[in-house]
Amino acid sequence: MQHIEVNRLVKGRPLDNLEFLQWLKRYCDSVNGGIMNENYDPVERRLKGGKERNLKGSLKSSKSLQANNLHNLASGDAAGINKNTVSKQGKTGVAAASSEVRALSKEITDLKLSVDLLEKERDFYFAKLRDIEILCQSTKVENHPMAVAIKKILYAADAKESALDEAQEFISQSVDNGETEEANEEETD
Repeated sequence: MQHIEVNRLVKGRPLDNLEFLQWLKRYCDSVNGGIMNENYDPVERRLKGGKERNLKGSLKSSKSLQANNLHNLASGDAAGINKNTVSKQGKTGVAAASSEVRALSKEITDLKLSVDLLEKERDFYFAKLRDIEILCQSTKVENHPMAVAIKKILYAADAKESALDEAQEFISQSVDNGETEEANEEETD
């Protein structure tokens, strides 16, 4: 058993507190064999106030502590942790948890790949739209009805309303105006 230096712990230095917690963990692991007691109910234990102790559990704890200490002394483990003692229940729990971790890791990897592909696709189409925008802004075609219609679609601020209808209407008006202007020119000739 280690002497606990309360004065060092009260000062609140992280290293002292860490050493104490590491020692406390080693001690608890040596008492219960490194396995959490699944039958432990903290609420019930607090209601009893710790006064009523299960005699069978108490004997079991002391026997396991003695067995662990004897094994650790024989193996030369100075930390007092019996690393070879694992119950069958613990093995299946660890195996199930590790398989779940592997499945979740694979799912995360798949999702990351999917996000990367979607980002590349987004960037590709954005570059295409940017090229179209630059082409429509060139001085040669800037006032062409088709370029104006494309810019209406590109710069539409409201996603609810379709800018396509407005652009098609603009083109049809331009075409109609162009036909009437051509007809007027032919009549004057």
